[in-house]
Amino acid sequence: MDRRIQAVYGWLLALPACVLLAAFTHWPAVASLIDSFWSTPRGRRPAQFVGFEHYRRMLADDPIFLQVVWNNFLYALVTVPAAIGLALLMALLVNERIRARGLVRLAYFTPTVLPMVAAANIWLFFYTPGYGLLNQILSAFGLPDTNFLGSRDTALWSVMVVTIWKEAGFFMIFYLAALQAIPPVLEEAARLEGASHLVYLRRVALPLLMPTTLFVLVNALIGAFRVVDHVVAMTQGGPDNASALLLFYIYETAFRFWDTGYASALTVVLLLVLGGISIAQVRLLDRRIHYR
Repeated sequence: MDRRIQAVYGWLLALPACVLLAAFTHWPAVASLIDSFWSTPRGRRPAQFVGFEHYRRMLADDPIFLQVVWNNFLYALVTVPAAIGLALLMALLVNERIRARGLVRLAYFTPTVLPMVAAANIWLFFYTPGYGLLNQILSAFGLPDTNFLGSRDTALWSVMVVTIWKEAGFFMIFYLAALQAIPPVLEEAARLEGASHLVYLRRVALPLLMPTTLFVLVNALIGAFRVVDHVVAMTQGGPDNASALLLFYIYETAFRFWDTGYASALTVVLLLVLGGISIAQVRLLDRRIHYR
């Protein structure tokens, strides 16, 4: 087959995916960038070009924006390493020969497949003041009742716990697949050299898991800045925006307050943050990764 025909055939195969990607990813991003320079049309008043006014307002006149950005960075700083570390520990456990290994894997992965509404309702019961499971445990030890989702000090941390619980099982699957792809002869050779299990993990297994770690890390960080359903289902951003995250703020600005111009500017900031984080991760970690 001629190379030109092969190229045309390949592009035809990729065309549906390219069309979907352009229609639902690239064009919305470009449209958001364009809309961020225009005011929101209201009734008979058309949109007007405002330049960088939305961005100036964002930095100078919007304390809620600064609050949600801080919340989101704290959220990512806590949930990403916690979920990845827990996923790695779970993968190492279920990769060993233990009893009922299949059931343990299923138990670890079950939170991932639960619908968000179901998961939120489970944790809402745990967090309910007075008769919730966590407060029942606290009362058994003589500790005072706590309104986990209604306090500024605990609301965001309570949402973080749900995220870690729900995402760790998903990341575990990637680590488990990577562990099973490591040739058994490497561990046998390490044993013959007198290396302990911890030394084998640190010197052999973990370096070979770095490509998986990079993939999981990029996805976890992007996911940490795309959280909206947890917040909507559990706290609605309260109390006093203590648990509001950036995407939730964009959602409220666009669909509750109907300020699409300002929401577009917030979306551009979110895209820049995600792009910068992904590029920084790949450039910093790619040199330390061993590809086989």
